[in-house]
Amino acid sequence: MNLEKEITELKARNRRVEAEKAWELSWTRAWFIALLTYVVAGIWLVAIGDTHPWAKAFVPAVGYLFSTFSLPILKREWMAKRQRVERG
Repeated sequence: MNLEKEITELKARNRRVEAEKAWELSWTRAWFIALLTYVVAGIWLVAIGDTHPWAKAFVPAVGYLFSTFSLPILKREWMAKRQRVERG
Protein backbone atom coordinates (compact mmCIF):
# COMPACT_ATOMS: atom_id res chain seq x y z
CA MET A 1 0.00 0.00 0.00
CA ASN A 2 2.81 2.40 0.87
CA LEU A 3 4.55 1.73 -2.45
CA GLU A 4 1.39 2.61 -4.38
CA LYS A 5 1.11 5.88 -2.45
CA GLU A 6 4.72 6.76 -3.23
CA ILE A 7 4.20 6.03 -6.93
CA THR A 8 1.07 8.18 -6.96
CA GLU A 9 2.95 11.03 -5.25
CA LEU A 10 5.86 10.72 -7.70
CA LYS A 11 3.51 10.85 -10.67
CA ALA A 12 1.79 13.94 -9.25
CA ARG A 13 5.17 15.59 -8.68
CA ASN A 14 6.28 14.75 -12.22
CA ARG A 15 3.11 16.34 -13.62
CA ARG A 16 3.78 19.52 -11.61
CA VAL A 17 7.42 19.65 -12.72
CA GLU A 18 6.45 19.12 -16.37
CA ALA A 19 3.82 21.88 -16.16
CA GLU A 20 6.32 24.28 -14.59
CA LYS A 21 8.89 23.51 -17.28
CA ALA A 22 6.27 24.02 -19.99
CA TRP A 23 5.47 27.42 -18.48
CA GLU A 24 9.16 28.38 -18.35
CA LEU A 25 9.52 27.56 -22.05
CA SER A 26 6.16 28.98 -23.20
CA TRP A 27 5.72 31.79 -25.66
CA THR A 28 2.96 33.18 -23.40
CA ARG A 29 5.48 33.73 -20.62
CA ALA A 30 8.06 35.25 -22.97
CA TRP A 31 5.58 37.69 -24.53
CA PHE A 32 4.17 38.64 -21.12
CA ILE A 33 7.65 39.44 -19.77
CA ALA A 34 8.45 41.41 -22.93
CA LEU A 35 5.22 43.41 -22.56
CA LEU A 36 5.93 44.05 -18.90
CA THR A 37 9.49 45.11 -19.77
CA TYR A 38 8.13 47.50 -22.40
CA VAL A 39 5.63 49.07 -20.00
CA VAL A 40 8.14 49.46 -17.15
CA ALA A 41 10.81 50.89 -19.46
CA GLY A 42 8.26 53.25 -21.03
CA ILE A 43 7.06 54.50 -17.65
CA TRP A 44 10.66 55.03 -16.51
CA LEU A 45 11.56 56.92 -19.68
CA VAL A 46 8.47 59.13 -19.33
CA ALA A 47 9.32 59.75 -15.66
CA ILE A 48 12.83 60.94 -16.49
CA GLY A 49 11.58 63.09 -19.35
CA ASP A 50 13.35 61.25 -22.16
CA THR A 51 12.40 61.94 -25.77
CA HIS A 52 10.25 59.32 -27.56
CA PRO A 53 9.96 57.12 -24.46
CA TRP A 54 7.52 54.58 -25.91
CA ALA A 55 9.59 54.06 -29.05
CA LYS A 56 12.76 53.66 -26.98
CA ALA A 57 11.03 51.24 -24.62
CA PHE A 58 10.94 48.71 -27.46
CA VAL A 59 14.71 48.22 -27.24
CA PRO A 60 14.86 46.23 -23.97
CA ALA A 61 11.62 44.36 -24.76
CA VAL A 62 12.84 43.24 -28.18
CA GLY A 63 16.27 42.45 -26.73
CA TYR A 64 14.61 40.18 -24.18
CA LEU A 65 12.62 38.39 -26.89
CA PHE A 66 15.71 37.88 -29.06
CA SER A 67 17.66 36.48 -26.12
CA THR A 68 14.77 34.22 -25.08
CA PHE A 69 14.18 32.80 -28.54
CA SER A 70 17.88 32.31 -29.27
CA LEU A 71 18.63 30.42 -26.04
CA PRO A 72 17.15 27.08 -27.16
CA ILE A 73 19.28 27.20 -30.31
CA LEU A 74 22.41 28.05 -28.32
CA LYS A 75 21.62 25.35 -25.77
CA ARG A 76 21.22 22.72 -28.49
CA GLU A 77 24.53 23.72 -30.09
CA TRP A 78 26.33 23.80 -26.74
CA MET A 79 25.03 20.35 -25.80
CA ALA A 80 25.99 18.88 -29.18
CA LYS A 81 29.50 20.31 -28.87
CA ARG A 82 29.84 19.01 -25.32
CA GLN A 83 28.76 15.53 -26.38
CA ARG A 84 31.33 15.56 -29.21
CA VAL A 85 34.06 16.55 -26.76
CA GLU A 86 33.06 13.87 -24.25
CA ARG A 87 33.19 11.20 -26.96
CA GLY A 88 36.69 12.24 -27.83
